[in-house]
Amino acid sequence: MKGLIQRVSSASVAVAGDIVGEIDAGILLLLGVESTDGRASADKLLHKVVNYRIFADAEGRMNRSLLDCGGGLLVVSQFTLVADTAKGMRPGFSAGASPQLGRELYEYFVAQAVTKLPRVECGQFGADMQVSLVNDGPVTFLLQV
Repeated sequence: MKGLIQRVSSASVAVAGDIVGEIDAGILLLLGVESTDGRASADKLLHKVVNYRIFADAEGRMNRSLLDCGGGLLVVSQFTLVADTAKGMRPGFSAGASPQLGRELYEYFVAQAVTKLPRVECGQFGADMQVSLVNDGPVTFLLQV
């Protein structure tokens, strides 16, 4: 499972022109599910996302987590994160989860996030989405479990 996290001042996701999820300050998570992932992978990645220290402390150092600062989490499914780009000029998706497993683990991840954070929003699995964000920093990390 891979998660691309971006510290944002604000972020939103729209489907067919309608906003389906938006947050103010917090983390935008693009979530990619691989065929070998399970609930344990989702739990491990969620732990990293909510505890990863990417927010400034009083001295301006990245020393606070999403849990520490109470920011929002916007979760957007992103199957292209698991693409194999090592060879050629076209990505390979053989490592990606099936749509059924991808949806199951995405929904599980979001359900678990809701139990840990005060504000969780999400995109629509499998939809053509438009994501807007103001990347704060910019600060972006690829987390893998």
